[in-house]
Amino acid sequence: MGLNDQAWERLFEKYRILEEVDRSGRFMISASQIKEFREPRLMTKFDHKVNLPDLFRDNRLSILPVTRGDYLISSFSAYQDFEEHAASPVKISIPPHLQSLLPEFLVSEAIALNCALACGVLGDFLEDGDLAPTVSGQMGSGEFAFDINTAAGTQRVAVSSSQIEIDGAYEGSRYLSLFEAKRDLSDDFLIRQLYYPFRLWSQRMVKPVKSVFLVFSDGTFHLYQYSFENPRNYNSLRLVKQKNYVISTKLSLGDVESLLRTVPPEPEPELSFPQADRMSRIVNLMELLSGRPMTRQEITSRYAFDERQTNYYTDAGRYLGCVEKRTGGGVVFFQLSPRGRRIMALEYRERHLAIITQILKHRIFQEVLRLRLQSGEMPGKGAVVRMMRGAGLRRVEADSTYLRRSSTVIGWVNWILGCVQEP
Repeated sequence: MGLNDQAWERLFEKYRILEEVDRSGRFMISASQIKEFREPRLMTKFDHKVNLPDLFRDNRLSILPVTRGDYLISSFSAYQDFEEHAASPVKISIPPHLQSLLPEFLVSEAIALNCALACGVLGDFLEDGDLAPTVSGQMGSGEFAFDINTAAGTQRVAVSSSQIEIDGAYEGSRYLSLFEAKRDLSDDFLIRQLYYPFRLWSQRMVKPVKSVFLVFSDGTFHLYQYSFENPRNYNSLRLVKQKNYVISTKLSLGDVESLLRTVPPEPEPELSFPQADRMSRIVNLMELLSGRPMTRQEITSRYAFDERQTNYYTDAGRYLGCVEKRTGGGVVFFQLSPRGRRIMALEYRERHLAIITQILKHRIFQEVLRLRLQSGEMPGKGAVVRMMRGAGLRRVEADSTYLRRSSTVIGWVNWILGCVQEP
């Protein structure tokens, strides 16, 4: 059980929070009460549903700030799932004279926004001329009230001078566009991160205000524009448009076929064969570890992982030889290996080729990729399992385990092919 879970259990018990929520539909808690057990900034930052403490998830609860030092707990519908987008990404290039925007330097949300502006991503997506960066950083929310959905129906919430943060704002000739930016891939987001800034600045502006969520990972900008159809309703957001932009690598199918011919398979490492279907999230984890080593708890609490996923994806990074597990001062932490650091310092084309090389050092991926290229379609899970049984994989014994791990094989091979950018 994590430190947040332990502290919230003690708070729920001391203040009988569940009983009050059952009685009145909400519980107001102060930062000073939270601080009795742990620092409030660590106890109240849940950017994704998966980050919520067990007591919140088990009882369908969420928490929202309403002043600088007070929070409401209720069965709020506080999160929104990202919608899938099937259209091909738009290829872009970083202007060659901008040496400070090499991949190894794109290590924060602010720099990712600067890169998106320099590459023309923001101008294209926002469809607004003469963009200029304006307000950003922490500020007060002002005063407003809104309706929000709960398990018991709609509830009214009043906000007064709560602290908000705007990652970036760009004003053009027709709109002010407010950005929430993230570097971690996730399935959902906290609506508050768009809604509170929207309410503040829509009261201050004559121009319409656009709310945009940007996720940047592995050279791809994922942009989502939302509107609040009823500005006084937290849950009235609607996806207006979604578009992806990818920094061009010119990586060809011939490059992948060349690696398939030349990378010699190596013996399987003394590690369990991984259960981590999404290679994009493994790369994303490597990006996050580029900044500094992190404990399992830090990865779990700060990014869109639960504890089980943290184990799966750190183990997958170790399997590829890109992540190391270390112990220092009695604490277990994860860091990039020397190979992982070298890979993450490369430009995107060379980075992808290096990661594909690490994957193809494992015979099962070579065999499945070769069959996929020969037949023109991905083999079914049954065929993949049969190939896995002869590949010398570690700690995979039960039929059900083979079947689950086959999703990893298929997912990673699909990722390899997804790196191809044919003209």
